[in-house]
Amino acid sequence: MVQSAAAYNNDMGITSPLFPVEADYLQTNGSPVIEEEPDITQEILEQVVFYCRTLAVPAARNLDDPQIIKGASLFNEAKCHSCHTPRHITGSFDGIPEISNQTIYPYTDLLLHDMGPELADGRPEFLADGNEWQTRPLWGIGLTQIVNGHTNFLHDGRARNIEEAVLWHGGEAAASKNAYLQFSKEDREALLAFLNAI
Repeated sequence: MVQSAAAYNNDMGITSPLFPVEADYLQTNGSPVIEEEPDITQEILEQVVFYCRTLAVPAARNLDDPQIIKGASLFNEAKCHSCHTPRHITGSFDGIPEISNQTIYPYTDLLLHDMGPELADGRPEFLADGNEWQTRPLWGIGLTQIVNGHTNFLHDGRARNIEEAVLWHGGEAAASKNAYLQFSKEDREALLAFLNAI
């Protein structure tokens, strides 16, 4: 719930019972007043959280294709799975048995990792320092163009495609990036095909 309320507040300027003050309050050119009532109610916030929790992710595609099978093996060989952990089991959600205790394949550990100075933005946020980023889930990444109309990745969109995103990996992920660079062109294409399939 906090994540949704924070996104409303920080990304859209919408207040809620959890974040009743505009994110830009008292900043230069920011909001000079505190509104008496939040923009959205607790009920609306809870409905949005329910929607986000129950929204299905796209199914993986073509996982029996020999190139994609090879790409999965290379993904593990490069140790990409160290941070982009394939398999998790969901917790229990009162009143939502459909998503409780389910095996999912998001390809993330949801943890913070130092991605090196090239990706650093020098802006600490909550527990993350300016070099750290939370591992992005990879499920559905191959459908980004269809869904969003672009293939820009990373926190600031600097990577124009999945391969560029891989090549921006540094810090804790530098060894995986270097392994990718050592693969043959055919192997790199297989790994990218796997990423596009999951």
